Amino acid sequence: MNYRTLGDTGLKVSVMSLGTMNYGGKGFFKVMGTLDQAAVDEQFKVSIENGINFIDTANVYS
Repeated sequence: MNYRTLGDTGLKVSVMSLGTMNYGGKGFFKVMGTLDQAAVDEQFKVSIENGINFIDTANVYS
């Protein structure tokens, strides 16, 4: 995995991120995804095993 420094923090983040928009959709956001816990756990496991440490948890995508 390749990493980049985040601004001037010294923190190294992976160039790939794990987007979580499709986790636990309710109400209006249900159309975006409703992965169950087992699927979420598997995605996190694979991501971490492959060096991803940048996780996008934004609650709004416009």
